[in-house]
Amino acid sequence: MENKANSDPKTISENAVVTSKMENARKEGVTKGALTTGIIFIVLLIAFGALVYSLYKRDHNAQLALMEDQKVTFTEQLTARDSMINDWLITFDEIEKNLNVIKEKEKLLTVKSSDKEVSKNRKEQILDDIKSINTLIDENKKKIARLTAQLKESGGTIKGLQDRIAGLEESLKQYESEIAELNTTLVSKDNEIGQLNNHVVALNDTITIKDERINAQTGKLHQAFLASGTFKDLKEKGLVIKDGGFLGLGRKQFLVEDFSDSSFTEIDITRLTTIPVNSKDVRLITEHPSDSYKLIKENDKQIAYISITNPEEFWKITKYAVVEIVK
Repeated sequence: MENKANSDPKTISENAVVTSKMENARKEGVTKGALTTGIIFIVLLIAFGALVYSLYKRDHNAQLALMEDQKVTFTEQLTARDSMINDWLITFDEIEKNLNVIKEKEKLLTVKSSDKEVSKNRKEQILDDIKSINTLIDENKKKIARLTAQLKESGGTIKGLQDRIAGLEESLKQYESEIAELNTTLVSKDNEIGQLNNHVVALNDTITIKDERINAQTGKLHQAFLASGTFKDLKEKGLVIKDGGFLGLGRKQFLVEDFSDSSFTEIDITRLTTIPVNSKDVRLITEHPSDSYKLIKENDKQIAYISITNPEEFWKITKYAVVEIVK
């Protein structure tokens, strides 16, 4: 019975259908599982990609931020470096201008100090110029020191700048040496001038003494003594006496042998050209050449003065003149 049932076509057909359905169901399950697995894989892949992209984006942004910070830093450094270089160039220009000024002043100083004689005013001007040069040298030394410090702080070793700074320092040393030589020259000239001044003072003293002697001798050469007045006036001074004649007749006036210079008026023969008379007559008690003077009359009755026409001849015989005025 059993074999019969199994061999029944209808039964076989049903079994086949069931088997086919089961196979289809299995295939469908496998297909659905594979599809689900694929979908899950895609989802996971997308999620992983999103995660990777997020990590990449974050790292990229961090890199961009870092690069931006570095860019700002580099820009600031470049700006600072440019500013420093500009400052260096300006300082170099100032130093070179100062060196040119020093060079010109040094030329003038060399010309001034080469003079054999240095006056007080010129010496003061030279000292002022030297002071000005020393001030410029000190300013330049400070600027060079500042440049050297900035170069060290920058951490750079720019050979061109180092060579230029070294050249400026050498120029300043040379100028300092030359100014020191000029100072030495001035000191030497001061000593020479001091010696010359002492010599001049000694010469002036000698000349003064000689001038005094010459003036004294000239004064003595030009010195003369004059006494004028009536006979009575002259007698009272102890200068004249009357001698000779009879009973007062024919008596003559004579100059006493022993008289005092204090009885005379001291005169300069180069300045005295006239002797006032203002009387009717006049007599010269002392001896004077007649052609060395003239009697100048005011009118027929009165003589105004004696005009000394030839002083050298008038005073040649004697340096004393005694004039008797006759009233």
